[in-house]
Amino acid sequence: MTKPSSIEILSWQAVAPGEPLQRTARRLELASLRPDEAVVEVAGCGVCHTDLGFLYDGTRPGKPFPLTLGHEISGRVVHAGASAASLVGTPVVVPAVIPCGECALCKQGRGSICRKQIFPGSDVDGGFATHVVVPARGLCPVDEAALGRVGLGLADVSVLADAISTAYQAVIRSGVRAGDLAAVVGVGGVGGFAAQIAAALGAHVVALDVDDERLRLAGEHGAALTINSRGLDPGEIRKRMAAEGKQRGWPALCWKLFETSGRTAGQQLAFGLLGFGATMMVVGFTRDKVDVRLSNLMAFDATLQGNWGCLPEHYPAALQLVLDGKVRLAPFIERRPLSSINDTFRELHEGKLKKRPVLVPDFA
Repeated sequence: MTKPSSIEILSWQAVAPGEPLQRTARRLELASLRPDEAVVEVAGCGVCHTDLGFLYDGTRPGKPFPLTLGHEISGRVVHAGASAASLVGTPVVVPAVIPCGECALCKQGRGSICRKQIFPGSDVDGGFATHVVVPARGLCPVDEAALGRVGLGLADVSVLADAISTAYQAVIRSGVRAGDLAAVVGVGGVGGFAAQIAAALGAHVVALDVDDERLRLAGEHGAALTINSRGLDPGEIRKRMAAEGKQRGWPALCWKLFETSGRTAGQQLAFGLLGFGATMMVVGFTRDKVDVRLSNLMAFDATLQGNWGCLPEHYPAALQLVLDGKVRLAPFIERRPLSSINDTFRELHEGKLKKRPVLVPDFA
């Protein structure tokens, strides 16, 4: 059978800020692939608030519009350059952050801030398409039979590329250990998975949110205590957590705090929960400024750390938590046809969706 010399890539592209995405087509000459590049046929692509930021909120992508957004990608390698040819046919998850692997930062284990990193859907065209062209390094192979045993398909695990892996790296970097108290502020999306991951590692998880449905789900999947923080100040919440912890034998010091809401109020709340020896991981993003007293870090000998994405080497361990049933996906995601992308973006931007959408290509 003769191999094709080119393929058609269909996609939905952002053409201007705030404007509806448009269906487009282009041809990819396979001879143009670099030796270390792979063409992944997209099974599913999750919609992240970063995508909304690029389209609606003035966040600048790595390359200008027109641009195919989407960085939570799963699919199958269908073509590859010479050095990656062995991957053809492999089901994979594409890392949302792909470091170069060769620079000084990468060699120091700081690939998340590699200055040559590739961020699909920002630096190159992303996954709201039939195919995506990405570096082959870091692609995470997926055992589809194992996925099937936990009731999932390849499209579903697309959210590993950001919502799960970002949460995983933040939890790992915080140093969570069995018996710790871990509080997650904002348990939609990344936060819901952070709660499950921390619980899977043996932490006592407190879920904080202003949405009762999100709190209900968190309580069913990882959180030992849920608190609706609406109208409560950090001092009140800290006292309640301390009282509950005393009754249950949880540690009163060295709390692990995860700010995943990306809201000013959420960041202020998480910082307000800092106590002696605490670690706060900033995972959510907002363009707004937050007024806090940094001297609390000194007074409490506490740690404040940001977290950008996840190193590709962590993906297999994060995926294993899903395959072991310790991190549940089905209650937190919903599949939608890719053709619904404009309605899906609008509904998510308006706060009408409770689950993370996974868009599945449906080009006729």
